[in-house]
Amino acid sequence: MSLIRQVLLLLLATVLLAFLGSIGVATSSARDLLQTQLRLKNSDNAASLAMALSQQKGDEELMALLMAAQFDTGYYRRVQLRSTDGKLTFSREAGVPSGAAPAWFVQMVPINSQPGTAQVSDGWRALGQVLVESQVSYAHDALWSSTLRTALAMALVGVMAAGLAWVVVRRISRPLDMAVAQAQSLEQGEFITASEPRVPELQRLARAMNSLVDRLRMTSRAQAAQLDTLHRQVNGDVLTGLSNRSHFMFQLAASLQREDGPAEGGLVLLRVMELAALNRQFGHAATDRMLTTIAQSLQPYADEVKGCFLGRLNGSDFALCLPAPGVVHETAQTLAQALQLVLPTLGSGAAVCIGAVEVHRGMQASQVMSSADAALARAENCGPFAVEFGPHPPGALAVLGEGTWRQRIEQALAQSERVRLMEFPVLNTQRQLLHLECPLRLQLEPQGVFEPAARWLPLAVRSRLTGVIDERALMLALHAAEHDGRPRCVNLSPASLVDSAFAARVRALLWAKPQAARLISLEVSEIAAVEHFELLRELGRQLRPTGARFGIEHAGERLGQIPRLFEAGLDYLKLDAAVIAGVGRDEHRALFVRSTVGLLHGLGIHVYAEGVSDAIDAARLWDCGIDGATGPWISALEVAP
Repeated sequence: MSLIRQVLLLLLATVLLAFLGSIGVATSSARDLLQTQLRLKNSDNAASLAMALSQQKGDEELMALLMAAQFDTGYYRRVQLRSTDGKLTFSREAGVPSGAAPAWFVQMVPINSQPGTAQVSDGWRALGQVLVESQVSYAHDALWSSTLRTALAMALVGVMAAGLAWVVVRRISRPLDMAVAQAQSLEQGEFITASEPRVPELQRLARAMNSLVDRLRMTSRAQAAQLDTLHRQVNGDVLTGLSNRSHFMFQLAASLQREDGPAEGGLVLLRVMELAALNRQFGHAATDRMLTTIAQSLQPYADEVKGCFLGRLNGSDFALCLPAPGVVHETAQTLAQALQLVLPTLGSGAAVCIGAVEVHRGMQASQVMSSADAALARAENCGPFAVEFGPHPPGALAVLGEGTWRQRIEQALAQSERVRLMEFPVLNTQRQLLHLECPLRLQLEPQGVFEPAARWLPLAVRSRLTGVIDERALMLALHAAEHDGRPRCVNLSPASLVDSAFAARVRALLWAKPQAARLISLEVSEIAAVEHFELLRELGRQLRPTGARFGIEHAGERLGQIPRLFEAGLDYLKLDAAVIAGVGRDEHRALFVRSTVGLLHGLGIHVYAEGVSDAIDAARLWDCGIDGATGPWISALEVAP
């Protein structure tokens, strides 16, 4: 039983006892007063009757007539006259008349009517003794009426006292409820503070809870900052802050194989010509400033273009991966022109050459780098600030108009047989299924192949169809989960979060199938958490009552940049393939993963790994505390029952 309920029951019992006690005391006092009045009345009536009888000079008939008249008034239960020798000369008795007081009240509160007596005489001659006893039914009626009035008055007082007690209890319970809400929010990974009440004891409780929340918030922020620093140390170049070669190659490989990655893009390689000679000519400090200037010239692309990433491959080579098709030529030319204006001001002879190639999803990272290296070698032979382009890769997408793309996507969505969910398992250390990743694929052309999101998602974003597509994927996942009882995960586009009605529509779909909703997980990319954190948190709040789980995918690169990660209310987070790739052979990457897992577990967030490709990486990931994993190697395993 809750503390508030116990307090309420205690107050109710106190008021009830006070009510009953007050009624009992008032009734007992009134009864004693009535008994006293009856005794005095009987004595006075006996004295008055004896005086009247004494005036009859001993005439028995007149005396009997006078006593009969007195008895017939109806207020007496008994009237008697005894002679001096004790003989009963006159006696009248009446039964107990029914009154307004109920029988149970009469039995519980008896009233004794003590008879009154007086001597009857004729001068100095004693004639006898008269006895008068009044009826008590009238006294019971008066007592019952008085008790009812007292009970009504006490009931009103009790109601007022109960109302006042309820107000006081509610005033006390609000800070307690807030303390409970704070504790529950901490369990869910949210940090909220409460206003301090005026009650001193509860004020100390609220102050202590707020202090705890602030301390946990600062600790989480410090851990997130440390994690971001560790990521830069492990995967970054010390001088420029760009990704080092190994991490850039992992990023490139992951982007080429990702289901929802860009279908086409470009790779630009930039080389500082004769770096060793420049280093001898200008010195390390000047050369470092030149390299830093080149990195700063590349950085705006990564800051302003979603999906763009940079790297310093070695001392003289830089790389820029672009997520959009058809822009690599223009970008390479623009970079060459900009650096041709800047680098000569840093030192005579400072120059770069650039090689660029178009890429598309499905290519191997080694194939892309080989083609780009060949273009870079040709540019280096051509001289300073030369730009060379590699061949256009086979299998690139045909250029279609936006209207045609929209029409094809809408036609595919309109026909159920042209929409399909893929299924990739996420397993724990015991090879038990945590959920099935279910990316959506569309058959854009009748009888054609089912295309991954990498092919049609950019056009769906431009056509504002992502909300409709995500809802369709959720409906398919709900239907499948309802059919076979297996948990499934649906990816949501960051563009869908911007739609103010999207969260409400998703919640309605989940409420419509409450049993299947508990088997559904919804996740968004890390970039959405960074750029639309408030929308992300609101979506999490909308989904939590439905029983669906909520998480972030492709995480790790900008994890430390997510504002108030501890307040997002996440159930899980998936580390990107570029973050965990090679972890089995690189202790520094393993340290970063282990630190990330420790931070997220401290926030009550499960951690999964994406893109696990071999047993060595998988074994190290389990050692780091990963809760689950997915990827080519995981998909080849047999799922345990």
